[in-house]
Amino acid sequence: MFTIATWNINSVRLREALVSRLLTEETPDILCLQEIKTPIEKFPAEAFAALGYRYLVARGQKGYNGVAILSKLPLEDAGDRDYASLGHARHVAATLENGVTIHNFYVPAGGDIPDREQNVKFGQKLDFLTEMRDAFHADNPSKSIMVGDLNIAPREDDVWSHKQLLKIVSHTPIEVEHLGAAQDAGKWVDITRQDIPSGLLYSWWSYRAKDWDAADKGRRLDHIWATPDIANAGHASRILRPVRGWEQPSDHVPVLASFDL
Repeated sequence: MFTIATWNINSVRLREALVSRLLTEETPDILCLQEIKTPIEKFPAEAFAALGYRYLVARGQKGYNGVAILSKLPLEDAGDRDYASLGHARHVAATLENGVTIHNFYVPAGGDIPDREQNVKFGQKLDFLTEMRDAFHADNPSKSIMVGDLNIAPREDDVWSHKQLLKIVSHTPIEVEHLGAAQDAGKWVDITRQDIPSGLLYSWWSYRAKDWDAADKGRRLDHIWATPDIANAGHASRILRPVRGWEQPSDHVPVLASFDL
């Protein structure tokens, strides 16, 4: 059995202490980070290795994007893909000794205007999702776990107000449709919702809210999916809401699941 966590850290160097705290308190076997915002040579790998996370597979980028997989368990680099040819470090994969492949994604946020004609970033987001769909169709994944900040809250109970967010980037029907097509193409199972099938569930709260906890206008943007052949092994899903209240936090919190594999 192993436990995997995913967390958009919004600068791993700025929040190295928070990552160390999470690794110390929760001790997941694997931690997938998004938005590390650093080239790999400046990634604080030694600090995490000292806590037992000796294995690292990552793709970095100065100041932006970047994804990393930290692990106590041995893993091998399984490559990456430049989705939508953006030249961004938004995907990396690694394979465990038991043959399970982990994909770590950071889907583009998409800007503020949900219209590709008016907003290039929104078009890039849709193109990224379309290429994910096509990639999963072409190479049907098996024995795989996909995690990351997918920047979409697909369900009505993944946002604080379905009605008020229908025209807000991250919950628009076209984004939900594109994410659903990518999910269907790989037959991915949403492990979090397999475990917690109903009720409001969030992993992100905006920095703009003065009191994020009281306002509680959250969205579930961070996901753990698995292929059907191993989905039944997934359990113990949880979202660490209190982490949003740590000092100088990310606006995202870790999402965890365990797998009996």
